[in-house]
Amino acid sequence: MAEILVSGLLNVETSAKVRGFPINYYPIDYAFFGVNTAPGGVGFNLASALKRLGSGITLCGLLADDFGGRYVLSELEARGISADAVERTLSETPSSVVLYDESGRRQVYCDLKDIQERAYEFDPSLINKADIVAATNINFSRPLLKLAKAAGKKLATDVHVLSDIGDGYNREFMEVADILFLSHEGIWGDRRAFISALEARYKNEIIVLGMGAEGALMYLRDENRFIEMPAFRTDAAVNTVGAGDALFAAFLNYYGKGFSPENALERAQMFAAMKIRVSGAARGFSTEAEIEEALKNAKR
Repeated sequence: MAEILVSGLLNVETSAKVRGFPINYYPIDYAFFGVNTAPGGVGFNLASALKRLGSGITLCGLLADDFGGRYVLSELEARGISADAVERTLSETPSSVVLYDESGRRQVYCDLKDIQERAYEFDPSLINKADIVAATNINFSRPLLKLAKAAGKKLATDVHVLSDIGDGYNREFMEVADILFLSHEGIWGDRRAFISALEARYKNEIIVLGMGAEGALMYLRDENRFIEMPAFRTDAAVNTVGAGDALFAAFLNYYGKGFSPENALERAQMFAAMKIRVSGAARGFSTEAEIEEALKNAKR
């Protein structure tokens, strides 16, 4: 079993189904069973996905001692995820609103409250027991970067939407990442050239570009080669929110258990494809057995 330390955002997420984008003005609209509230955030999503897949998890995060914080903690307990390393020092628990349409497209409004100004004290013993450290790009994760590298740990991060390889906010994360994930949504030119520029600057061992319905593009530094995988054809997407987190989590699960990067990404793609059939960033996760069964008859 892989032991993965996750440092990331915990929040309360409300998703609302809309007729389409752009959104026309309505004084009121009725979306029966289309508005739902649940715990979320990258840290929550990763921990939930990894737990479902059977990885060992240490979750580090920040909450407030308020209704939202207690709600998140109760759901962590229900999912069997320890909150021992979750601190309750914020003034309010972060929240987000996700609008999504019939095609699965989404628009996210994220209110981080005061989390970007708050620090987190990482316990070295938690880092030492981890096989992989997943430090997501939230400010309180920054001290973890040096601690994980000093401990000789494999470090992974997802910088999500990136359009500039010298991006000031994400640079510190990219400089130390052995495994770097990002989305295609901010790249307007040649994607392979963009990834090559990232590798030339930051020397990441593995870079994975999630491309939504187009699949994923991975670069392996040791082999100096690109691997492009089309997306799996599954049932119609309901909501693509959380698909990138699902891809990232599943890849870490399989890679941490000794799968090759190529085999890990194949299974991660199936995990993400099955996840988006359900609305909610931290819902719809499959088990490893369900993924293997789906792969038997999968079509791309």
